Amino acid sequence: MAQPSTRQELIDFCKRRLGAPVLEINVDDDQLDDLVDDALQYFQERHYDGVERMYLKYEVTQEDIDRGSASGTSGVGIVTTTATSTSISGYGTTTTNWYETSNFLQVPDSVIGVEKIFKFDVSSISGGMFSIKYQLFLNDLYHFNSVALMQYAMTKSYLEDIDFLLTPDKQIRFNKRQDRLYLDTNWSEQSVGNYFVLDCYRALDPANFAGVYNDSFLKKYLTALIKKQWGQNLIKFKGVKLPGGIELNGREMYDDAERELQQLKESMSTEYELPPFDLIG
Repeated sequence: MAQPSTRQELIDFCKRRLGAPVLEINVDDDQLDDLVDDALQYFQERHYDGVERMYLKYEVTQEDIDRGSASGTSGVGIVTTTATSTSISGYGTTTTNWYETSNFLQVPDSVIGVEKIFKFDVSSISGGMFSIKYQLFLNDLYHFNSVALMQYAMTKSYLEDIDFLLTPDKQIRFNKRQDRLYLDTNWSEQSVGNYFVLDCYRALDPANFAGVYNDSFLKKYLTALIKKQWGQNLIKFKGVKLPGGIELNGREMYDDAERELQQLKESMSTEYELPPFDLIG
C-alpha cells in the first residue's frame, strides 16, 4: 500500500522499496520491530511533525503541597542520598548525607519537552480588577480618543517590565527520561484546587494519528535502517559463492545505507527540525 496507515503496512512498504517480493529481505521480524521503534523515536524527538504543542492543565492536591513544602532532613517528600568516600590513609572513609525535596510533578510519558509554566501567582501589576493595568484601561481608555495608542502601548510595555522584575517566572526543570517536572517555588503558598498550565510538546502516538506512518521522511528513514540491517546480516557471508557464481556483498549494502542515513540526518537538521529559540526569525 502506497500510503501506509498501520505499523505492518509501513514495514511492507519499506520492504517493497528494497525489492520485495522479488528479492528476499533477510531481516528478522524482531529486528524489523526494533527498527520501527528506533525510527519512530527519532521522528518524534527531532521532526517538527512528530510532536504537537499542548497546553496541559493540572490541579494541585494537598499531597503535592506536602511534598513540595517539606523542609529539614526528614518527613514527607524528603529524599536522602548517602555518599561514601574512598579510604583515607590514617582516617578511613567519610560518609555524608544529602537531602532533597520531592518538589516535582509526574508528567505523561508522551511529553518530550516543556517550554514553560504560565504564572501561577497574581501580580499587582497585571492581575485582578484592582491591578494597575486594569485601572489604566478603565480610567484612560473609556473611549478610543481619550489617549494616543502609542502612549498606551509604551505605558503597557513599561508596566510589563516592572512586572517581570518584581514577579519573574518561576524556575522549572524537566528531564524526559525521568518524566518529572520540578517546580522551584514556595509550595506552601499554593492552595488545593489551584491549576498549573503547562506549555509543552507531546509526541504524536501513531496508534491515534495514523498519518504518522505515511510521513515521507519516516518512510525513507526506516527503509535506510532496514537496508543497513540487511547488509549487517549479510556481511558474514562475504566471499560465499551462490549457485550461478553470485556473491552476496553485504558490506557494500551496509555502506550505501550508512550514506543514505547520513544524508537523511543532515536533511533533518536543515529542513525538518525546529530552529533553536535564538535563531527564530
